Amino acid sequence: MTIHIAVDIGGTRMRAASYPIDSLIPKASNRIKTRKKNSTSIERLEQLIESVWPEDDDVSAIGIAVPGPVNTAKGIIEKAPNIPELSGLQVGRIMQDIFNVPTFLGNDANFAALGEWKFGAGRGHHYVVYLTISTGIGSGVIINDQLFTGATGFASELGHTLIDPSGPICSCGVCGHLEALASGTAISKWVTEQILSGAETNIVFDSNSDEPIPGNIIADAAKEGDALAIQVFERAGHFLGMAIADFLHIFNPTIIVLGGGVSQSYSLFSEVLYESMQSHVMAPEFLDNITIELAQLGDDVGLMGALAYAREMTASIPDE
Repeated sequence: MTIHIAVDIGGTRMRAASYPIDSLIPKASNRIKTRKKNSTSIERLEQLIESVWPEDDDVSAIGIAVPGPVNTAKGIIEKAPNIPELSGLQVGRIMQDIFNVPTFLGNDANFAALGEWKFGAGRGHHYVVYLTISTGIGSGVIINDQLFTGATGFASELGHTLIDPSGPICSCGVCGHLEALASGTAISKWVTEQILSGAETNIVFDSNSDEPIPGNIIADAAKEGDALAIQVFERAGHFLGMAIADFLHIFNPTIIVLGGGVSQSYSLFSEVLYESMQSHVMAPEFLDNITIELAQLGDDVGLMGALAYAREMTASIPDE
């Protein structure tokens, strides 16, 4: 039996699973901490892959989703903010040399877009924009049934679309990016600032704590009618609508797929998002046949994307 192995590397944990060529049900799966005392992340990754390696089947390829920009031309993780020891490493080549099978590396948000297009909410569409709205805002784009990665693999960083040049500083250091205005981090930060400025709210806030206000606390408050909580989600929806209007102009997709923790509160900002999108699009024709759907793959989206990419790349390798 032919097997593909999919890996999803996160800042705190990494997952792997082995899949038969005609199935989405893994033969084996495992999850371990990304870092552990007395072992490197590369050693942990090798051990993880070994733990799901089949005894009697042939592994055709390994797909690995990693956080941070990946130079696909060189197979290098350019920057892994939460796992700095992986920055600058040819992780795919290292694993390929260890296991002697083709190994393909990609940005986790790009792979998530591929997974949702192949197995989730984007099925049946040929032009897809995927946004994962969480701590930051990641993204991926499918154009004419192909994952769009650009010349070197850095394309589709839509969370760093400039929305307001005088806006708050983004995690990348530039002011006014979408991520700085509509991510989970941005939502928590704005609420905190408003409370410190004297805004009335039922949200409990400890001014002596360095921990951000959890997004689910803000969402629950909004559902209970808290004006400040409602306002912050509508604010985020407004900026998301502005950005999506730009994405419609650039990519002309038929579906926008929203994933990540903030998307679970979509009902709190969906109306404002659509109104903002309508008011910022250059012509109503850009809204023809467009649909906005929530992602379907949940925590498995990284694995599913890595699996889809491994299968796709394996199929493109010419037979010897």
